[in-house]
Amino acid sequence: MKKLLKYLSPFAPDQSGACGVLYELGGLIVICDAGGCAGNICGFDEPRWFTKRSAVFSAGLRDMDAIMGRDDKLIAKLASAQESLNCNFTAIVATPVPAVIATDMKALKRMAEKKTGVPCITVNAIGTRYYDEGESEAWDQLFREFAGKDAGTDASENSGGTEVAVVGVIGATPLETGYSSEAPLKEGLRRYGIEDSVIYGVGTDLDAVRAAGTVKKNLVVSAAGIKAAEYLKEKFGTPYEVGYPFIPESVLAEVKTASEAGSLGKTLIIGSQFAANELRNIIGEGSNVNCATFFMSDKNYAAEGDRRLDGEDELWKLVLDSDYDTIIADDDIKRLLDAAGYKGAFISFPHFAISGRPLDEGKTLYN
Repeated sequence: MKKLLKYLSPFAPDQSGACGVLYELGGLIVICDAGGCAGNICGFDEPRWFTKRSAVFSAGLRDMDAIMGRDDKLIAKLASAQESLNCNFTAIVATPVPAVIATDMKALKRMAEKKTGVPCITVNAIGTRYYDEGESEAWDQLFREFAGKDAGTDASENSGGTEVAVVGVIGATPLETGYSSEAPLKEGLRRYGIEDSVIYGVGTDLDAVRAAGTVKKNLVVSAAGIKAAEYLKEKFGTPYEVGYPFIPESVLAEVKTASEAGSLGKTLIIGSQFAANELRNIIGEGSNVNCATFFMSDKNYAAEGDRRLDGEDELWKLVLDSDYDTIIADDDIKRLLDAAGYKGAFISFPHFAISGRPLDEGKTLYN
């Protein structure tokens, strides 16, 4: 019963993460479902749905379509939409339905490309994983398909050429950062000392992905981006580092006040791995701080005492057994802490994939 949620809301699933990566890139995105998953993605997990246009469709699978595995009908619908919209590429994102019937996503890719004449990306989401695993597969497939291709010059032959003096940012999706526009992200990067940047998937189009082999380095802001960054390093020699420049000023101010007052004590930060690590680094060395996450955790960036949580029961036990003075987490997690009898201090650290509340509703990062 590890996945049973009694106090927390369901977290954003992998199909939402995949769609979030592809949303602004000019592709035709088909969510392979009967309609429910698409409604959840567009209505709850994708804040840009209300402000930016994107060609996102539901496959509209009926019972017999799923039972009989009528892939030809799906490809016919996709080709018809592509004929009308003439998108740069197509993408088919799986959901629990194709996962249950074992749909061959590689076969769908071949069929779609043959029918439409444009590249197709497929993401084998299953609906029971979290957003970052869908993002990880989508980032990897995206750069493998397009990086170094059709960008005016072949970036794979860039050695000895002129490098573009920018930093590529991988992983800064709305589900990860809470921000659905480029401006607050750029502001955070400037405060991080990065003036010249390209944020893949937010405020940029497919050409930025095609030119990914020409950047000087990549900044990976989510564990979901590590696999893609490793590919770009192998393919083009592009180095990367990890960091998270997007912690809201309100969080920083509250943490700073508590730290200066000496009231933080033994602290637990709950969030995505790189965001939690960044906040721990800001608190400073010598502090008694552990990080925990429900999402992807790369052991190369974990410290002693850090935890990957497999469900809310693990967080309940961790809180009861560890006697933390301060917990920093999304507001939705406070419901569980209250139920567990936690009496320490709580500092709000928003995470859109947990609460579904975006941060930039008329605000900038540092308002």
